[in-house]
Amino acid sequence: MPLEGEYVPSPEKWVRDQVEVYERTGGREANTLPGRTEPVVVYTTRGARSGKIRKFPLMRVEHDGRYGMVASDGGAPKHPTWYHNLKAHPDEVTVQDGERVVDGVARELQGEERAQWWERAVAAFPDYADYQERTDREIPVFVVEPRS
Repeated sequence: MPLEGEYVPSPEKWVRDQVEVYERTGGREANTLPGRTEPVVVYTTRGARSGKIRKFPLMRVEHDGRYGMVASDGGAPKHPTWYHNLKAHPDEVTVQDGERVVDGVARELQGEERAQWWERAVAAFPDYADYQERTDREIPVFVVEPRS
């Protein structure tokens, strides 16, 4: 079930446009990042402080109906904003994978489970390995599991 509340589009025009086209076409269009071939999915979260609905594309890292989220921010020194949204509201996340929408619960991974999902993420989008080399922080990895 989609999250309810006021939706605040990204301040980044390319993100706003991609989310709008992806949702409107059920993922048939705008399903890769600009200039890339690897698929993306669209995540919806609730803002940590505002409580407003946020949407953004991330690389598609899927395994057995669960989705991995890599908080790389391109190797920036700080976590992306959505990281803080998930930490504040881990039970308020949806994933749109094409026409399929999954209502889920996110949790940050540690240890061996993180290592497995990191491997899956790098296999899906090899740039993640380069992003890790650009930053001193360990890039967080979450898994979103469907609500039962």
